[in-house]
Amino acid sequence: MTGDLTALALPGAEFAVRVTPRASRNAVLAEGGEIRVYVTVVPEDGKANAAVQKLLAKALGVAKSRLVLIRGATSRDKLFRLD
Repeated sequence: MTGDLTALALPGAEFAVRVTPRASRNAVLAEGGEIRVYVTVVPEDGKANAAVQKLLAKALGVAKSRLVLIRGATSRDKLFRLD
């Protein structure tokens, strides 16, 4: 299940994301102004970050190369910017 966040896909926009690794399924949920991303991947060697970037880009309707991880590479709370 992936939420549709295409209305938020503005150049320069920043997205605060709360990540749950090792989830039972991949999902992007936007609830109460907060974006939650659930990934089935384990958080090692950047695999979870890559999965989050891919899912978030799909939900936003943009290429994953346009999403840049600004903060939170080793944290559950991440900040992405759309370039």
